[in-house]
Amino acid sequence: MEFKLTRFAPTPSGFLHLGNLYSFLVTKALAEKTGAKILLRIDDLDRDRYRPEYVQDIFDMLDFMEIGYDQGPKNMQEFDQEWSQIHRMNSYLEALEQIRERKLVFACDCTRKKIQQLDSSGYYLGHCQVRNIPLERIDTCWRMDTFDTDFIKIKTYLQGLKSYTLPEDSAFFIVRKKDKLPAYQLTSVIDDVHYGVDLVVRGLDLLGSTLDQQIVANGLDLTSFQKATFHHHALLKGPKNKKLSKTEGANSIQYHRNEGKKPSDVYQILGELMGAKEPIQNFESFKSELSL
Repeated sequence: MEFKLTRFAPTPSGFLHLGNLYSFLVTKALAEKTGAKILLRIDDLDRDRYRPEYVQDIFDMLDFMEIGYDQGPKNMQEFDQEWSQIHRMNSYLEALEQIRERKLVFACDCTRKKIQQLDSSGYYLGHCQVRNIPLERIDTCWRMDTFDTDFIKIKTYLQGLKSYTLPEDSAFFIVRKKDKLPAYQLTSVIDDVHYGVDLVVRGLDLLGSTLDQQIVANGLDLTSFQKATFHHHALLKGPKNKKLSKTEGANSIQYHRNEGKKPSDVYQILGELMGAKEPIQNFESFKSELSL
């Protein structure tokens, strides 16, 4: 299988950790195997969590671990001037208008507290779908109407075409937030289509996002995204088998760098978390542990 373009798509909401590095390296390995170029695409539209130091950390980590890429910004200045999602806002707003015209969404004014009260699971189960709230009412978000969604088909790298049912925690997802800014599930699709990405590599925890994004692509007839191939890799787990988090500083690449660790040391830590049969010291030995 050959592909044209895959991507690193970090969110600058914290310092990158070992799980992010693992995903980058799996992406790099698949790119080498399939002939795909790599795009660095930084998802910076969540301005509540955005920090410039987190963007800089992305460049620092890639440089420190000697991970190259073919397209995208090389530094903060290039990112701000050319590559920030802010420069693609018109595309997102056009997509939202199409979604509105096709009546694919409903307005919702529920708070997190209300959602928790409506269902102890904390999942939003479509409470506002039949309330007919005007889409332009203030303090409302737009949610995709997934009520009649049955099976969602995606093309996977290892298993070909697969069908999934939409899990409850991915149903009725938000495409426009209460501040009227486009939400992640929409912007990610529009960006992948904009750049021509045809291979998406992400953690298994983001399978629900892939399904949501496929619903967006189906609703907007975005053929290139519908035909894209996806690979959802297993997650690295930290102490007590917990998913690695940006909020735990000891997991960050920056922490290990400040401790005087070298890239080979970081690879060794990765290998231990992966349960590798042989010590991992570089990208070549990392690749040999993957089943791709």
